[in-house]
Amino acid sequence: MVDPVWALAVAGGLALLTILALWPGRGMLASLGRRLRLNERVLVEDALKHLHDCEYRGHPATMNSLSGALEIHGRRAGELLSRLERMALASGSGGVFSLTDEGRAYARRIIRSHRLWERYFSDETGLPPSLWHKEAERREHQTTPREADAMAARMGHPRYDPHGDPIPTSSGELAPRRGVPLTDYDGDGIAEVVHVEDEPEAVYAELTSLGLHPGQVLRMLDSTGRYIRVDAGGRLLELTPVLAANLWVVQGAGETEPVASDRLSELEGGESARVVGLAASCRAIERRRLLDLGFVPGTVVERELTGPGGDPIAFRVRGALIALRQAQADMVRIERRVA
Repeated sequence: MVDPVWALAVAGGLALLTILALWPGRGMLASLGRRLRLNERVLVEDALKHLHDCEYRGHPATMNSLSGALEIHGRRAGELLSRLERMALASGSGGVFSLTDEGRAYARRIIRSHRLWERYFSDETGLPPSLWHKEAERREHQTTPREADAMAARMGHPRYDPHGDPIPTSSGELAPRRGVPLTDYDGDGIAEVVHVEDEPEAVYAELTSLGLHPGQVLRMLDSTGRYIRVDAGGRLLELTPVLAANLWVVQGAGETEPVASDRLSELEGGESARVVGLAASCRAIERRRLLDLGFVPGTVVERELTGPGGDPIAFRVRGALIALRQAQADMVRIERRVA
């Protein structure tokens, strides 16, 4: 015989689960429905971004290219493209798809949000560069055009993201692509980096670990076929073709780094020097911190103490003793004082 108390408890539990599942607007089914709709919208927006990227780079956008970019099955990619056509956001001919005017405007709204978020992470937070892209991809779908405009205004309406990609304006205008891959560069003398590809992630991580960034000035040395050798602010770099292809450059007009090549870390004990600036790669919180500590152009600094193993290093700055890690001291450019 079934225990009536147990049966009542089971019935009550089932009733509670039913209520939780079917509660209008807040139940589990409603929540699942919202997530599914969000996922579908994210797929649509990511597909529009892919079509826009192909258009911007001059590459054909196909079902296979979309399948690879979004890492979805080919049939799913075909369904997604058909949906874009029904929504009048894209049109296809001969297996190649292009954006309509409405689709292009929609794509640029998402791209604007993404690049503004990357600019924000670069300039206003301590988030590592390797995480900018992923976090921006998560937030771009949740940011309204009004919120994007407010973010742009707070940051002074930046024109480029930290990778060198142009940020679409609120009206959808987008600057043309600049430069050529370093592997295709046929100039000599000085080249200026205007864009650093942030994908694949492993390649981008290696480029950032080398301190390469938009605005970096490279002195072209030679190419062996296996390597392209450049001088990057006094550092000799041998870049493989894979790395060099992810750096876009233009003919450089001159130095963007401070003229002096000496680093603060190179001062000897008791030696003093004048600060001439900070390295262009020193950005966001790190740059503000060094400036707040007094490492501004014209300031005279003196090396006083060195920690065990050479790190940290203490400098006398405007009467105060400031300790910096060697990596921080490398960012400060100096001109040695002539006695």
